[in-house]
Amino acid sequence: MSTTLADARALERPRQKLTFASGALVLLIIIGAVIAAFPLAWMILTSLKTPQETMQVPPVWLPASPNFDAFTQVADVVSLGRSFWNSAVIALTTTVAIIVTSLMAGYAFAKYEFRYKEALFAVLIATMFLPPIVTLIPLYRITGYLGLNASLAGVVIPNLANAFGIFLMRQFIKGVPDELIEAARVDGSSELRILFQIVAPAVMPAIAALVLFAFVYHWNSYLWPLTVLQGNAEEYPIVISLSRLLSYNRGAINTGLVMAGATLAVLPPVLLFVILQRFFVDSVVSSGVKG
Repeated sequence: MSTTLADARALERPRQKLTFASGALVLLIIIGAVIAAFPLAWMILTSLKTPQETMQVPPVWLPASPNFDAFTQVADVVSLGRSFWNSAVIALTTTVAIIVTSLMAGYAFAKYEFRYKEALFAVLIATMFLPPIVTLIPLYRITGYLGLNASLAGVVIPNLANAFGIFLMRQFIKGVPDELIEAARVDGSSELRILFQIVAPAVMPAIAALVLFAFVYHWNSYLWPLTVLQGNAEEYPIVISLSRLLSYNRGAINTGLVMAGATLAVLPPVLLFVILQRFFVDSVVSSGVKG
């Protein structure tokens, strides 16, 4: 009897340790999530405050009477419709192009054998380590020679392909069984049909991740559009248009206006993440099953 009780206690100890470790891990995750979400929450709450509440010391955490006056004032300072349209054209066009070019190049690097394949892939990887500021002037000169300055085309065309996207697609496509591709070829499917109807659905979690990365990066891009558009305010994306609100930040009374503009700017990337988050969960689950 005593042996049985001892064995039961010995079994309970690892469970207690595991429970404590899990609880500590959950606590750390919650703390990290709160820290990460605090700037976004503070931005939204400040945009709903009155000018007097934004100036109070110590700061007011919750607005006494939330209002949307700051959002209407932003529309008076910035052409929101035009700016959002410009950002949507830049972000959506580059994202779609990056997905297509990354899939095609990644498929070639993963499933084809050709001369200097490894050398070309090494050069491609090397370009990922170049700081964007290094390529800024050469790209600007090229767009100037092509007559694309001061236009959205000049912003979009140099970003139609992405080295990281090609690398990501290549790594995931390598995991697609060769037998599946060969069977499709035997059935008479073209390479493009194999790529977009067989390979692409198999790497959908990677595509979703690349969509999010590409869209957020180009939606928030500031330096390159500002350089190419050359003061053409009608073609400014929302991020550059909102920089006109920075002058309002010199007075604390207009802090709510700046926060309202920033809140509007982050809405599309946040909504996109909400839509695509299930693909990230699927990728984690599938990775765990394969492992």
